[in-house]
Amino acid sequence: MTITTESPAVARGRTYSRWTALVVLCTGALMTILDGNIVTVAMPAVQRDLGFTGPGLAWVVNAYLIPFGGLLLLAGRLGDLVGRKRMFTTGLALFTAASVLCGVATGREVLVAARAVQGIGGAMTMAVVLGMVVALFPEPRERARAIAVFSAVGAAGGALGTFLGGALTEALSWHWIFLINLPIGVAAWAAAVRVLARDEGTGPGRGVDYPGAALVTGALMLTVYTITGAGGLGPVTTVALSLAALALFVAFAVRQARAARPLLRLRLFRSRLLTGANAVQVLMVATMYGFQFIGALYLQRVLGYGELATGTAFLPAPVLIGVLMLGLSARTIGRFGAYRVLLAGLVLIVAGMALLSRAPVDGGYLSDVLPPMLLLAVGFAAAMPALTGLAMSGAHEEDAGLASGLFNTTQVVGGSLGLAALSALAAARTDGLLGRGAEVAGATAEGYQLAFRVAAAIATVALVLAAVALRDRAGRGR
Repeated sequence: MTITTESPAVARGRTYSRWTALVVLCTGALMTILDGNIVTVAMPAVQRDLGFTGPGLAWVVNAYLIPFGGLLLLAGRLGDLVGRKRMFTTGLALFTAASVLCGVATGREVLVAARAVQGIGGAMTMAVVLGMVVALFPEPRERARAIAVFSAVGAAGGALGTFLGGALTEALSWHWIFLINLPIGVAAWAAAVRVLARDEGTGPGRGVDYPGAALVTGALMLTVYTITGAGGLGPVTTVALSLAALALFVAFAVRQARAARPLLRLRLFRSRLLTGANAVQVLMVATMYGFQFIGALYLQRVLGYGELATGTAFLPAPVLIGVLMLGLSARTIGRFGAYRVLLAGLVLIVAGMALLSRAPVDGGYLSDVLPPMLLLAVGFAAAMPALTGLAMSGAHEEDAGLASGLFNTTQVVGGSLGLAALSALAAARTDGLLGRGAEVAGATAEGYQLAFRVAAAIATVALVLAAVALRDRAGRGR
């Protein structure tokens, strides 16, 4: 009997190929993540150029978030069925083309429509990335390193978008926050076609539940629309839309329990890890997205920073997150376990938000903004890779794409919920103080302080939930 072994050269080649593929996947993910944040600082310039009203301007963001959040779950499942590489490359091409349309838009309707197409392409791209990363790195230690890299890209990308949005808008124009995607997208698509391994999937005829897909996509889109538009919809409309979204979710659950080939196997939620990690993520991401948005407003409206200065002020966060995730995350998780690292990270996030809640009207960047920002960056750098690893370890290989789509969906919903709730609280507090004759700067600062206090409370709930829901893995290095 002859036993053949893989030569060291072949083994090195396969390792190199996998890490090259990871770079390609992270590049595609980075583009979609950046686009969720990069428009924030550029919004005043967009409004001046295209003549958006205040409520209409919100659709530059909402038109992207609604299809992006609504289609992630469906795109993840379709990736399992038709092939994740095919879903990734198609989504990347669509996202890049839509970015060009956004960049050359000269009218409000064209920009909003192109942003919606961007959201569709972003969902197709992002939904399958995490499942592909897990499939590329089956060995636990390498998987931990790969997830740390992916998490670093995602975490740093959100904050980096604020900096790039300000820099490109001030140096060139707001059009370039979209046009910059063209060379990156083309290069990433060409590399993906060449580098990513082909996978056929299980076949579309073996698992497409079209009624279920319509129900869950409608429910998610309605949920994201209600969250992002809650401030301008009015209480009656908000409650009605929330009940409608809940009804669609219930109908979807009933459909999945009875369907012969369900879109979402409900047995996924029997995993305490998967369910608990997704619930913790909603709360944690709500806190962090709230910090990015409210923090930028505090710098601009209270401390008087410009667009580029605001983006530059946020730059230490993505740099620190990237360094820690790439250099220490996998080793720290390997030594102490994902559960303990997650809890430590959440403690730091709570502390950072508590410090921000004291940010005064006459505050300074070095004394009142940078220290809590660094705490939040270290906490997120610790928590996010640990949480991602816990969530994906609770899914079977055949459900990796669906689990990836679910994890990304809860991230979008959590971020949208955090932005809407914290912004509404800050605005209500500020308006109440102004109505009683308070000074504008002081009233604005107190509104943001309230938002930061609520964010600290949300992070505390995430910490308690993680400690209770995921504690059975503490002794097993998870």
